[in-house]
Formats: sequence, C-alpha cells, structure tokens
Amino acid sequence: MSEHPSAAAHPADGGAHRDRSARTTGAGPVVIFVAMDDEAQPILARTQASGTSEVVGSARTYPVRVAGRDALLVATGVGLVNAAAVAAVVASGVRPRALINAGSAGGLGAGVQVGDVVVGASYAYARADVRMFGYAMGQVPGMPATFAADGPLVAAAQAAAGELTVRTGHVVSSDAFIDGPLAEEIRQGFPDALSADMESTALAHVAHLYRLPFVSVRGISDLCGAAEFAEHLDDAADRAAGVVVRLLETLG
Repeated sequence: MSEHPSAAAHPADGGAHRDRSARTTGAGPVVIFVAMDDEAQPILARTQASGTSEVVGSARTYPVRVAGRDALLVATGVGLVNAAAVAAVVASGVRPRALINAGSAGGLGAGVQVGDVVVGASYAYARADVRMFGYAMGQVPGMPATFAADGPLVAAAQAAAGELTVRTGHVVSSDAFIDGPLAEEIRQGFPDALSADMESTALAHVAHLYRLPFVSVRGISDLCGAAEFAEHLDDAADRAAGVVVRLLETLG
C-alpha cells in the first residue's frame, strides 16, 4: 500500500460501497462452498451426482442435483485466500444464483454450544485492524464495516434447521485457528461474535463484490479448542449439510 488508507474516503459504514448491498442473481446454479473433503462428504451423501468431479487449482468441484435442480459443490481448501480465489473464479465463470457456505466452526459467543448451528447474518475479518485510520475492528479499507448475509437466505436456513439449536448473528474469520488466548482476544474485539472459522468472511466479501446473495451455515464443532474440533468435526459438518440441503430444497 503506497499511502495510508483514508478514513474520510472510506467511512466505517461502507460509504460509496453501500450501493453494492443490493443483491442480484445469475442464471447459473446455487454454489455451495466447503473448505475440506470432510465437509463435502455429508452434502454429497444427501445429493445426486450430475456430472464429473474436477480438480482446479486448490479446489475440487462436484456438480450435483437437489430436488431436481442443479447445484455446484466446491471444496475450496482451507483459509481466506483459497476461499476468496475460488469463489471469485466461480462467481465470474458460472454466474451463480447464490453462494452458500457450509461446514464447521468454533463457538465464541456466550451460550453457544457444541452441537449448535450458527447462521451468519454478518461477517468480519477477525485479524483486520486499521482502527487508527477510522475503520471498525474487522473492516478492510474501502469495504463495509461488516458484510451482510442475504435476508431471505438467512430466514430459509433458520427454517431448514428443524429441531436443531440455531443461533443467528455475527461471524468472524481468520487464517489462524482460533484457540486458547487468541480466542479470548477475539471475544474482546468482537463481543457479539457467535463463531469463528477460516473462510466465511472471505466468501461474504466476494459475494458483496459480485452482488450475489450469500449465507454461511456452520455446525459448531468446538468451543475454540483443537481437541474438540477433531472429535466433533464430522458431526458438525453433518448438521450443517442437513440444513443447507433442506434450504436448497425450499428454493423456488
């Protein structure tokens, strides 16, 4: 960056970028993003294959059908850069109808428990900090203070959760696995955050840039602890997959 970011040019509420909050839809399929194969498998088990799986860069794509409609499942690889790079290619290439994120997450908020499902209503970067120039914690210069999910998709995800415990609210993402002292630091910086993961905000960022509807649905695998994550990853991914597939079944 050749010069300091300007708080006046890019106010914390998004300023000139506010018009991008209006969502558009493409003619292509709904695209479901996961990070890992462990998170893809329960979605594949609930859908019908409709084409050949392909590997492109860090990603593996799976054409599927849900309730007679085409969708595309994409395993991006772990982390913000993998998620954003793959999502941008997909968004510009297949003109998706909507972007949906599924998988596991660590619980941050008070009362969030392993076994819950978190539906993200807003998203921020856990380690982005340019507050000295007037931005909000978690905000990237020139972007909104938070990236908003699509309201109808949030409502559809809530309805699709059935008897699962669903919590809807703020989600943060980082390229670090949030654990121990770092979890406490993130809680202090984002007291309203329900969960933390490594991809949701990057996907929300791309959806914002391409004006596409987006929502993230994550099963809570741990309370920001590595041992819990390993133990409950499969269960968390399975819960999120169930919600996402039922959500897709309700889309007109």
